[in-house]
Amino acid sequence: MAYFADRVVAITGAGSGIGRELALALARDGALLALSDKSADAVAETGRLCAEEGEKPAVTTLDVTDRSAVLAHAAATVAHFGRVEALFNNAGILHVGGVAESPFSDFEQVMDVDFWGVVNGTKAFLPYLLAAEQAHVVNTSSAFGLVGMAQHAPYNAAKFAVRGFTDSLRQDMRAAGGKVRVTAVYPGGVLTSIARSALVAPGIDAEAVARRFEGHVARTSPAAAARTILRGAARGEAKVLVGLDALLVDLITRFAGSYHERVLDMVFRS
Repeated sequence: MAYFADRVVAITGAGSGIGRELALALARDGALLALSDKSADAVAETGRLCAEEGEKPAVTTLDVTDRSAVLAHAAATVAHFGRVEALFNNAGILHVGGVAESPFSDFEQVMDVDFWGVVNGTKAFLPYLLAAEQAHVVNTSSAFGLVGMAQHAPYNAAKFAVRGFTDSLRQDMRAAGGKVRVTAVYPGGVLTSIARSALVAPGIDAEAVARRFEGHVARTSPAAAARTILRGAARGEAKVLVGLDALLVDLITRFAGSYHERVLDMVFRS
């Protein structure tokens, strides 16, 4: 039996990309799904597709930066299903722009979605997860949560924050008895619409960013990313690296020491 079969699983950012593929894979595995996304149309379509694969999911339009709404969503999920055993904090946005050109508002918006969205989801669902016999939290960081990169300061800051938060949460849950497993996910370039919807600092060509991401950076399909994430979660892994690029970043930063920036320059920049 699949690890998530018959478990109630909540997924944020389920309207497209990795979130949709996680939902579809979990539906096929027999999970009971509570799906949310900021786009009502997108999450409704994911819900329709999942219903063709398994049980009809509960579908909610949700802005993860709205803490009251996230708290209400967690309570509604438990009211609907009677329980919840897993949470995938997957919602996020990309930002391109360095420190000098990125306004304060860009930093605030990216932190609100990518970091505070994870905190809001975790805090809202955690009391219910702790009441389960066994539960799981899966938080999406990024390969850019492993290494700082030029022109990505707000995104780096948020994804590093997710990494630290998730690592600390894991230790909290271990100290609490280990009923709630915690996994951090570090995707490299995954071919989703994230670059098309990215925020960019003034002076950055948004279309050029999307073309470069889709043509040269994104090498992993959303379906392959979802399979990797679910396999790692089922194994109880603390860190799941998605894509060869994420694996290389992890290896280089851990083993090249203070020279890792020079090595990354050689590997990833022409």
